[in-house]
Amino acid sequence: MLADCGGSTEAAVKRLDAINGFTLLSTTDSAIDLARHLILKSIVPRKASEDALHIALATIHGMDYLLTWNCRHIANLEIQRNMAHHLESIGLLMPIMCTPEELLGENDDDTTG
Repeated sequence: MLADCGGSTEAAVKRLDAINGFTLLSTTDSAIDLARHLILKSIVPRKASEDALHIALATIHGMDYLLTWNCRHIANLEIQRNMAHHLESIGLLMPIMCTPEELLGENDDDTTG
């Protein structure tokens, strides 16, 4: 059973079906420490601690991309700019964080047609 987090249960089931078979990233002490660090440095707001952990997991596991529809705390250029500078200063590379549409190059503003 899916927890009710204010979203559509049907949409959540579709998202889970779409990632069926993907390898799950393990939560490590390094990822937890990095997530805490991002919050303590005010790079990610404290209220977005789960988002900080998602970012930390992708970073620690060396992912190239972190796909998200969360444009408030993850696919947010201001947060990404601050985070990239900080992660680089501690020897880590930030994954590219974007929406699936951005990754696929889909653009609603296409004026060629």
